[in-house]
Amino acid sequence: MKRILLIALVAVLAVSVFAGCAPASNGTDTPSANEEYVKMGEEAAKNGDESLKNVMDKGEFIVGLDDSFPPMGFRDEDGNLTGFDIELAQAVAAHMGVKANLQAIDWKAKELELESGNIDMIWNGYTITPERQAQVLMSEPYMENMQVVVVPADSSIKTLADLAGKKVAVQDGSSAQEAIADNAELAASIGEQIDFKDNVTALMDVSSGQTDALAVDLVVANYYLAKDPDKYVILEETLSPEQYGIGFRKSDQALHDAIMQALSEMKEDGTATKLSEKWFGKDVTTF
Repeated sequence: MKRILLIALVAVLAVSVFAGCAPASNGTDTPSANEEYVKMGEEAAKNGDESLKNVMDKGEFIVGLDDSFPPMGFRDEDGNLTGFDIELAQAVAAHMGVKANLQAIDWKAKELELESGNIDMIWNGYTITPERQAQVLMSEPYMENMQVVVVPADSSIKTLADLAGKKVAVQDGSSAQEAIADNAELAASIGEQIDFKDNVTALMDVSSGQTDALAVDLVVANYYLAKDPDKYVILEETLSPEQYGIGFRKSDQALHDAIMQALSEMKEDGTATKLSEKWFGKDVTTF
């Protein structure tokens, strides 16, 4: 009897030891796929569109983004990606039961990154324009925005007409760049347009006095003005109104539909509204 009890005790201790040696979960395990989206992907695949099925099978979608575009997507003081679009994409992924793989890209080459398959979607303050709609499958708008001009607080520039002969900074490949090009009179009057890789560097150039103004998205301008309210001002006269959307490959209708359905469901359950209120103080979403 004692021998049996001893064997049992050893067995219990062994199980405890092995359990203690098992690796702890780090919270990054692949989430369980939402069966509704799995079935949607399988149905679409029967008709030749495997875009959603591929995402559900591999357990992630890859988001192409500009990591210097606050407050939509940028790096915090610790170098971590954050922002409204970042958290919204992550929430959509969690809703679908997959992960959002965040991939910083050269914004000027965003459509090439998408078409080559390096990313599954462009999602980071991506303005809907006819030119972009011709290249990608664009989602319905999810947020309103506009292009504006930012100048130093002590600048003599008060209107768009005052930009005549001035140096204007702009992010290369941005909708601000397109807004200037679409305004023939303004484009012709500007002394020099200087294209930068990102808005952070462009604004630093304005701050140093190397350039006179920055054409940029209103949400970005508001972010920087909130940090330095006495350093910059936004001209009252705007360049153009616009809307943000998510860009997909033309062939990826199933993935597009799934993302839009997830956003709609998150609007209904309050998730999207909470994220918007966190970043903007109110619900700015339009889906």
